[in-house]
Amino acid sequence: MINIEDQIASLIETYQEEVIQLSDRIWDIPETRFQEYESFKILSNFLERKGFKVERGVGDIETAFTATYGDGGPVIGILGEFDALSGLSQRAGSPVREPLIENGNGHGCGHNLLGTAGIAAALALKDLIKEGIVKGTIKYFGCPGEEGGSGKTYMVRDGVFEGIDAALTWHPNSYSGIFSFSSLANYQVYFSFEGKAAHAANSPHLGRSALDAVELMNVGVNYLREHIISEAKVHYAITNSGGASPNVVQSDAEVLYLIRAPHLKDVESIYQRVVKIAEGAALMTGTKMTVKFDKACSNYIPNHALNVVVNEKLQYFGLPTYNEEEMAYAKAMAATITAEEVEAAVIDAEKLSAYTVSEGFYSEESPFFTEIIPYVKNREVMQGSTDVGDVSWIVPTAQFFTTCFVAGTPLHTWQLVSQGKTTLAHKGLLNAGKVIAASAVELFDNPHLIDEAKKELLKQVGDGYKNPLPADLRPSAI
Repeated sequence: MINIEDQIASLIETYQEEVIQLSDRIWDIPETRFQEYESFKILSNFLERKGFKVERGVGDIETAFTATYGDGGPVIGILGEFDALSGLSQRAGSPVREPLIENGNGHGCGHNLLGTAGIAAALALKDLIKEGIVKGTIKYFGCPGEEGGSGKTYMVRDGVFEGIDAALTWHPNSYSGIFSFSSLANYQVYFSFEGKAAHAANSPHLGRSALDAVELMNVGVNYLREHIISEAKVHYAITNSGGASPNVVQSDAEVLYLIRAPHLKDVESIYQRVVKIAEGAALMTGTKMTVKFDKACSNYIPNHALNVVVNEKLQYFGLPTYNEEEMAYAKAMAATITAEEVEAAVIDAEKLSAYTVSEGFYSEESPFFTEIIPYVKNREVMQGSTDVGDVSWIVPTAQFFTTCFVAGTPLHTWQLVSQGKTTLAHKGLLNAGKVIAASAVELFDNPHLIDEAKKELLKQVGDGYKNPLPADLRPSAI
């Protein structure tokens, strides 16, 4: 008798051409945060045609949606993303930097894969529910604006995830393993300065330079770095330098800050100090300073009870295998990845596994990592952020990685964009769909596992969750 994992694999294989076409279509139209109008339309319409009940514009976000099938509990959520990054346009399958559009957008984090793997899983689960093999409800969440927008944090604030019992998601990577890290919480905030224009040579004393204020603020924050916790990170970008004329005192300037730390209380503390520095810069330059909150997200809370379930399915389906043509392309791409980038990925794998990954995990003879990272519960913190964090504070959540790219391919690079529309990536997304679907079935069939996951979450957070977004803040595409 065929087991459920093999049945799921067979179901997903029947949908694989449709799913791959969806992924490639999303890759072809890379749209950035909260501007994913075409991607949103393609994915939500597809699921509606497949018999899901689709609700659009959830969380007061135009490009967010849910797609539901089934009746009664348990209710399992699948998180999907589909936003791209600016400046990463790249020709698919090319082993050299080759933008399709100069300074255009590109799927440099593989969200064209992330969202469609979840859809593959949802399709298989729909068939199993329809046939009476499993009982419950599957709910797919189309989540926009993960990159720099914290779309899920808005959706959590507005109650979109209420009523689900567990959430499953994944992320494309150059290795496979359970996402057992926590992550960094963050605030992203604009600081704008308003001064007074003047002739920079004839009457500079009449001017008040907003650009001076931005520069002084940046200097002050750079001195602050020595006096904050070592786990925190502070990044900035000057978004308005006041113009291109050096003979005019710049009357307006703006800088965007991203403040990260392991916990929101640390982010808030550092943020308040940054505000004081900005106020000081305004005082020194005789300018007016305005603070505009852009977005925020909480740290991710791994759920061990769910991770055990997902890890079992990840191990069952194993790593993708490749033909000669795929290996030849992979070796060409691997030649573009530096030894330092591979080493950084190996270090991540070691941390994920609490240093139990084997010495054979990476060999220079292969363009791919050769083993699934062993799952070990740990307390490491990923040096990055994800808006899945806010979901994990209110619903037991598990996420994992599957191999979609050659070893060491860094996220947010042209190399990842290049591989994102190849059969290497397609095999990874189909594998991820199988893992999600099989994990969901395990939870449907064994609701006591969901109870364990909920008890674990309650022990971790109690009633301590507070959404980090101001109540009146709305998503912005800028």
